[in-house]
Amino acid sequence: MSFFWFPLNELPFVLLTMLVAFTVHEFAHAWTAYKFGDPTAYEQGRVTLNPMAHLDLFGILFLLVAGFGWAKPVPVRRSRFKRPRLMSIAVTAAGPISNLLLAFVGLFIYLLLVKLGALGQFATQETVWTFFRYFVPINVMLFLFNLIPLPPLDGYRIVEEFAPLRLRLKMMQFEQWGMFLFLLFVFLPPLKAVTLTPLFSLGDPIIRHATLWIAKLLHITTPFYGFA
Repeated sequence: MSFFWFPLNELPFVLLTMLVAFTVHEFAHAWTAYKFGDPTAYEQGRVTLNPMAHLDLFGILFLLVAGFGWAKPVPVRRSRFKRPRLMSIAVTAAGPISNLLLAFVGLFIYLLLVKLGALGQFATQETVWTFFRYFVPINVMLFLFNLIPLPPLDGYRIVEEFAPLRLRLKMMQFEQWGMFLFLLFVFLPPLKAVTLTPLFSLGDPIIRHATLWIAKLLHITTPFYGFA
């Protein structure tokens, strides 16, 4: 019996995927905030692609055991933005969008390898396929997952910025319960079936359409191992 959420022999692919996904996600938040005039994350060494600046050990362990995890949140002071509401939305959205872009890049690289017939040159084609089989869907799921409007996820921060001040003040009173609701949605099957499951089902058509579009771009007409 394994204590891990993923097959033990595939953990290296999961860890590598999350290392890249979490690092780029948090870097995107920090870099965008810095460019918009808030040096807080920069001063704390977060405008970097060094994973050690972003990873949370407990978040990684939770990922291996429960199937989801987190990184260190990026500190942002919206008062330093010239247009606080608009720029805060852009900074928040930068994280999920970076994961979607990573998924597209992963698809492109894999299909390019297929196009060039380069997979046969690797020690094992199955190893390369297994990595991308995790890399692409996980980044798409992180994109969707982070748009859920529950604290502390990015989707909540975006909704918060659109809300009138009076409603925002009321929302702040309930933020402390956000994590409990989040855990209920993750671990209670009835709630998960009507919340996370329908949301994550959107990942399949995103991957399928992106695969077909990239394959068309690269003039690939042969099968490409399950991405479509």
